[in-house]
Amino acid sequence: MQFRDLKRQYQTLKKDIDAAIQQVLTAGNFISGSQVTELEEQLSAYVGVKHCITCGNGTDALTLALMVWNIGLGDAVFVPDFTFFASGETPAYEGAVPIFVDVEEDTFNMSPSSLEEAILQVKGEGKLTPRVIVAVDLFGQPADYPEIRRIAEKYNLFILEDGAQGFGGRIGARRACSFGDISTTSFFPAKPLGCYGDGGAIFTDNDEWAELLRSYRIHGKGADKYDNVRIGMNSRLDTLQAAVLQVKLKAFDEYELTDVNKVAHRYTEGLREVVKTPSVREGFYSSWAQYSILLKDKEERDRLQAYLKEKGIPTMVYYPRPMSMQGAFAGLDCVRVELPVTADLCRRVLALPMHPYLTAEEQEEVIREIKAYFH
Repeated sequence: MQFRDLKRQYQTLKKDIDAAIQQVLTAGNFISGSQVTELEEQLSAYVGVKHCITCGNGTDALTLALMVWNIGLGDAVFVPDFTFFASGETPAYEGAVPIFVDVEEDTFNMSPSSLEEAILQVKGEGKLTPRVIVAVDLFGQPADYPEIRRIAEKYNLFILEDGAQGFGGRIGARRACSFGDISTTSFFPAKPLGCYGDGGAIFTDNDEWAELLRSYRIHGKGADKYDNVRIGMNSRLDTLQAAVLQVKLKAFDEYELTDVNKVAHRYTEGLREVVKTPSVREGFYSSWAQYSILLKDKEERDRLQAYLKEKGIPTMVYYPRPMSMQGAFAGLDCVRVELPVTADLCRRVLALPMHPYLTAEEQEEVIREIKAYFH
């Protein structure tokens, strides 16, 4: 059993993926081929925003967004404490101070009350200028954007939606990667929509920012590639990856998203009486990048993980350490509020095998073994 079975996905899509790759190889358009522009148009239409700018990876996508807003020294950027390192790394890389915010136990996403408390603390100190909220769509479910938007407007802050795990999620009819002033996603292979290497994308309705993003991602270019009008970076999505993503996007839209939600439903129905299962807010829809259960404590989590490993069932811990406890942030004054929920989640969370191609029989095996462990 695979934790996320990319081999099974490839076998299902093999004919179309092989043909898409062969087309790129035959044409030889490996950099900035027509498939990249086509994919950007397809992604912007899917998400429902004016502009999609692809780039080299999800981390670069966050960095490029912060560059557009001139985030740097003296700025405070508010980041959930329970997330992947890149969400806090990129503001720090630009010279800003990431201010860590607690999350909600039920959704794993940023707590609006903790966010507002952190903003007030920073404003009260007067040392840093609050600029950006990095709202992460963790494990596939969009963050609480109605409330986060209210807070952002109250304190005049930008929202940067980190949709690396959330692509395909929704609030009502509105899709993830449309909730930020700028939104980003990752096409890392294990993401809900993944390519066969690194890749990322940035979404915005702002024409001026879109133009800057297209410049920054290719060495700050102006009218042509030898007209460099600003300092940028080299972060392009390869044509081969774009071709693969075009095939995968079609499958994602047609059946994968529906199927992964069926998998999540089966898990919840089978496990909710023995462990705490993840919840999706009313009116929200998750793309289920992960299916994470909560155990009583670290000892129970670790024992169950070891037991499942013996049975040939892979699991993962996302994330074993709060962002605020990472050694890279030891020299920065990043903590202004209490972060108890994050600390608790890091001791209790365990992710189960999760993907659209997981069979009912495989799921029953996982459910049966977890129940057996507790009985």
